[in-house]
Parts: sequence; C-alpha cells; structure tokens
Amino acid sequence: MKQYDYLVVGSGLYGAVFAHEAHLKGKKCLVLEKRDHLGGNIYCQNRDGINIHYYGGHIFHTSNKIVWDYVNQFVEFNNYVNSPIANYKGELYNLPFNMNTFHQMWGVITPQEAYDKISEQRDVIKNEPQNLEEQAISLVGTDIYEKLIKGYTEKQWGRPCTELPAFIIKRLPVRYIYDNNYFNDRYQGVPIGGYNVLIDNLLEGIEVKMECDFNANQEEWKAFADKIIYTGAIDEYFDYKFGELEYRGLRFEIEKHDVENYQGVAAVNYTDRETPYTRIIEHKHFEFGKQPVSYITKEYPADWHRGEEAYYPVNNTKNHDLYEKYVELAKAETNIIFGGRLGEYKYYDMDKVIASALDLVAKEL
Repeated sequence: MKQYDYLVVGSGLYGAVFAHEAHLKGKKCLVLEKRDHLGGNIYCQNRDGINIHYYGGHIFHTSNKIVWDYVNQFVEFNNYVNSPIANYKGELYNLPFNMNTFHQMWGVITPQEAYDKISEQRDVIKNEPQNLEEQAISLVGTDIYEKLIKGYTEKQWGRPCTELPAFIIKRLPVRYIYDNNYFNDRYQGVPIGGYNVLIDNLLEGIEVKMECDFNANQEEWKAFADKIIYTGAIDEYFDYKFGELEYRGLRFEIEKHDVENYQGVAAVNYTDRETPYTRIIEHKHFEFGKQPVSYITKEYPADWHRGEEAYYPVNNTKNHDLYEKYVELAKAETNIIFGGRLGEYKYYDMDKVIASALDLVAKEL
C-alpha cells in the first residue's frame, strides 16, 4: 500500500483545485511545491497592507458561471474592472482599442469616422498577412500598430514583428463604443485579501511540502502515491530528452514609493521600443487601497533559460512539433497525468486552468 492516493506536483490553481476535490472525496493527497510559497504565479506578498501580485498582475475574469461560482466558494471577489492605459513616449491612450483610443489618436468623434480611418489605413495590406506586422495592420491600421502594438510586442517576444507568425495576433479587440473595460467576460474581479486566500482555502486540510523538487528525485517520490498529477514542465519531467521547449521569461522589479497614488491606475503599458519594461503595475489599485505608500512592479521581458521560471510558451511550429513528441512519451506513462500551463505547454487564463482541473476531476474521481 502506498502512503497517498495522489501526489500533486505543483500548488498552482490546477494542482490546488484537483487536490481540494480529491480531498473532499476522501482521497489522501500530498502536494509538492518547488518554491518556498504556495499558489504558483498567483502568489501575493503583503507589504504595508498592500497585496503585491508577486509574479505580475492577475485579474480574474470569466464567462463560465460554473467556474465563477466555484471560486466564490473560497474567497469573495471585489468589483475591480481592468482598464489599463498605454503610454507611448508620454502620449496616453485607453485600452483596449475603443472610441476613447480613437479619439485620443485622431480626434474622431463618431464610430463611422473611426471605422473609416482604420479602413483607409489597413488597405495597405493587399494580400494574406505573412507575419504579425501585416496581420496587425490588416486589423487596426498603421497608426495604432506603430504606436500601441509594435514596440510592446517586440519587447515581449524579443524579436521584430516581421519575424513573428501572424497567428499570434489573429484577433485584436476593436470596439466602436466608448468602453475601457479590457475584458468582454461577464464576471471579473480580484480576490479580497489577495489570491493567497483562494489557494489557502483550496488546500486547507491537505498535506503540503514546500521547497521540494519532484524532478530531482522522481523515483523516490513516485513510490509515495498510486497516481501523480504533474503540473510542472513536461520537457523537464522527461529530462529534456528531445530538447527544451521555448518560453519567454519575465523579470520583476518591485519598488516602494512614499506616495499614496503613483500612477492612478493598476496597469500602464509602455508601448515604445526604447522603454525596457513592458508595463508598470501599481498593486493597491487592484483592491482600491488608501495606504499612505504604494508598491509598483516593473515587468521586463527576458530570454528564458533552463532553471528559471517559464511564463509564455513560444507558440511556433518548431515548439508545437517538439511538444507533440513529449505528449507521445506522456501517453506511455502509467499513473501520471500531465496538466496545467507547464504540463500542457499552453498559455492558460486562470478560469481555463480551473475548468481544465474540474474536467479532470469529473473523469478521475
């Protein structure tokens, strides 16, 4: 007899939701976490009464009522609405692209004027777009592309837009209404008290070991449980047998400022190429804080190297083909289930991670 029914590798949303549901059904679970804290990338650190989103801003949004009702069992959400600002060399624009943006860009007032301006500019792309630059111009025209997309995207991906595939930016939200709400989803907010409340309540009563690297002692840990839910990097699990899947990294610089209000909004995107960071997050605005100090995070895109935290999968043909090779290896593994952002080499919004974990629960438990 093994000590546990399930060994859950990783305490992010996927692992925490599965462990919670398994625990409810009387299964004995052990959660292993490589870092010195729970919650994966939604971990918050409280300083001066401000919940700092330690790995960059996370706003929960979904149109899935099942997922929304599920998370609200564990934590109450506030009514935060994501309305970021773009800063292009000191010029400020509302995001996402809407009538406020178009008025700021061109002085247009009516939706028809905005539509005509964009139509005129996107006509420069005559054929099927061959790269991200052409795809973006074909959707929103040259002015918005040059000021609000080009520099930001090139910083994010570390290469020119002309070398990025068109499919990365297949759809861009373009609204011919005055509406700065970034998301179209029905439900949106930030947990009151931070995301740690959600994770702590999901994992209540479940055994957790932190600073434990499953991949450093795979065989030893496998002996502990009948089944393993693995949410780490799939290529790392197989010791990079076919090579590394590529990611973009991020570097975060957290600063304290002795002002009550640093930038007036939770997120400002810096869309020019010269500013080295992509955005500044001011954390107190996620929870409408009135503290006398403020904390900001500058987010710097970075090349990713093995052993560092992986953020954005590089979705190109080479990586897709490599991932499929690892999927074939995974199919041969008995009693191991690969899931979540790293296990599936997939960029996942939080609600989609939870929905995926609940799908697994329905099949597995």
